[in-house]
Amino acid sequence: MKVPPVFDRALRRLGGPANDIAGARVLPAARLGGPMPWVIAIMVALCVLAAGGALALANFTARAEAGLNGGLTVQIVEADPVGREAQTRAAKALLEGDRAVAEVQAVPETELARLVEPLLGDAARSSALVLPALIDVRLTDAAPAGTAERLRSALATVAPSARLDAQAAWLEPIFGAIRALRWLAVMLIALLMLASAAAVWLAARNAFDANRETIMIVHHLGAGDAQLARLFQRAVLTDAAIGGAIGLAIGGVTLAFLGARFAGLDSGLVANGAFGPGDWLLVALVPVIMAGVALATARRTVLSRLGRML
Repeated sequence: MKVPPVFDRALRRLGGPANDIAGARVLPAARLGGPMPWVIAIMVALCVLAAGGALALANFTARAEAGLNGGLTVQIVEADPVGREAQTRAAKALLEGDRAVAEVQAVPETELARLVEPLLGDAARSSALVLPALIDVRLTDAAPAGTAERLRSALATVAPSARLDAQAAWLEPIFGAIRALRWLAVMLIALLMLASAAAVWLAARNAFDANRETIMIVHHLGAGDAQLARLFQRAVLTDAAIGGAIGLAIGGVTLAFLGARFAGLDSGLVANGAFGPGDWLLVALVPVIMAGVALATARRTVLSRLGRML
């Protein structure tokens, strides 16, 4: 018996009998010619950059805090050079004799002048400028809580002009701002994932509506909802794989370039944000997660449209 033309077109479009639709293509076959791979590529590239920024900030914060924990700074703020020198020696002797202190180092005056020179210019080396004496202190890992307060009280007896500060406290406002930027990057990633899901939803819905007649025929010929959904998922997976690879390449190259530029600054603070192998692995997972979001969105969209149509 001759197959009616409308059924013949549907079967040819499916590429075989209705009970064997593994190779079916209800969606258009064009990939790079359509917008979806490029939309996903842009989203993945932006997500990679945002994830890279968040990881770099997390590395910077963790390594900087680890380096500053247990660090104290003693300033001897005394205008008289003789008195300043005497109080510095007394403070250093007291600190070196404390069991909770692992290391004591007086910062040379020339080093202090070099540190403030970018701010004060040539005036930093002028004899008219009085700089406080600075002592860098490192506590032992077993130092009990309250050691800083105890040392502060002890220093007041031998060096009245001494001021003791925890090094981590200086950068706490900066660390707070960095944590806020990390959360901002996470929110940006979430928004990009949501935008990608919306783009896939729109594309799947439009493809479904464009092929509504064929889908109806195929369903009457025996194809189930899950089989039809897999057709759309296969097409979306191909687009997501192509777009994800392009986006990962663009984002990865950009991160590597920025990392090399920052490394060229030869700054210890910048080096704290350098990527490790685990960081690059997390970045590489971005297109995988994006593909998962696209597949779940396509499946949900198709099943929802099928439920309304059939």
